[in-house]
Amino acid sequence: MLHHVSFGVANLERAAAFYDATLAALGYIRVFANETAIGYGLIAGQDQFCIKLRPGVAAPGAGFHLAFAAPSRQAVADFHAAALQHGGQDDGGPGLRPHYGPDYYAAFVIDPDGHHVEVVINSPRRAG
Repeated sequence: MLHHVSFGVANLERAAAFYDATLAALGYIRVFANETAIGYGLIAGQDQFCIKLRPGVAAPGAGFHLAFAAPSRQAVADFHAAALQHGGQDDGGPGLRPHYGPDYYAAFVIDPDGHHVEVVINSPRRAG
């Protein structure tokens, strides 16, 4: 349904440090960068998420968040740890959220610009 999503950020360098680290835990890479924007995705030139320099623009208010799909529960934990190490705030540590479903494993953070971000895997844990 969605082609890509963009967040406005006050400080591109600070936001890039946060998203470089957190999205690497999910297998995403920078697919483009210039003086005012950085795009992330899986394939060069095909951004799915972008941060854009927009000083003075506030993050969306309560009720808005972006959820990234994780390939594993370990990736959820790695994303969360990287977020906290790079200026993010904890908004709910890695764990099962049975009120969303029996296999819904997620973590929640607030990025340095105030955007609410979730990372989730919603599938049964594999043995081994």
